[in-house]
Amino acid sequence: MSEDNLAEIMIAKSLGEVITRVAAATERAGRAKPPRLVAVSKTKPKELLQEAYAAGQRFFGENYVQELLEKAPELPEDIQWHFIGHLQSNKAKQLVNGVPNLYAVETVESLKLANLLNKAVESAEWKRQLNVYVQVNTSGEESKFGVGPEECVNLCKHVHAECQHLNLTGLMTIGMPDYTSRPENFQCLNECRAKVAAELGIEEASLELSMGMSGDFESAIDMGSTNIRVGSTIFGARDYSNKN
Repeated sequence: MSEDNLAEIMIAKSLGEVITRVAAATERAGRAKPPRLVAVSKTKPKELLQEAYAAGQRFFGENYVQELLEKAPELPEDIQWHFIGHLQSNKAKQLVNGVPNLYAVETVESLKLANLLNKAVESAEWKRQLNVYVQVNTSGEESKFGVGPEECVNLCKHVHAECQHLNLTGLMTIGMPDYTSRPENFQCLNECRAKVAAELGIEEASLELSMGMSGDFESAIDMGSTNIRVGSTIFGARDYSNKN
């Protein structure tokens, strides 16, 4: 068996196992609908993403702008890309212009970044709103990006009222330094959503919760996550040797 065939089998198997675990966690939580599964493909070659695509996966997440700009044109156009890494303000326009099938930016953490994304989408060739999540630092770790829970409402109000080319899709959190989250991190994001919904006069359920990764997505589902980001469990350990 060739290495390519082996990779295809392994990716399809791993993806299938994750989907099965998601379905089981959804059932245990008494929920009718499973969360969206975003396959986090940072540092992985496009060939592995193609194998996941062939197995039915359509939502993919990337952390680095340059990597996404290189991968997106070489992969199917119906992939819906999530940008889930720290986005520097000076790369917002480059990201929007370079990835026409950009589905969401999950890491909006400042008025400045929201405004720049809004302006970039306004001038983009594709004419639709860009889905955005406000990133909340629920663990209080200085190493983590995101607004504090106390600042979340104001940023969401700004996006909702002032950024007509952005769709406030929900809230996102990363969690602890080891990229797992404690129940209180998930609870904090739930509480932030309740406050934002009350302030905006909308239903809580209309705002998504992006929380849960390879190490804790089942717990996140139990606590209401509607968008999980799973990478190494699908694609294997990452190689950062070529990253800054």
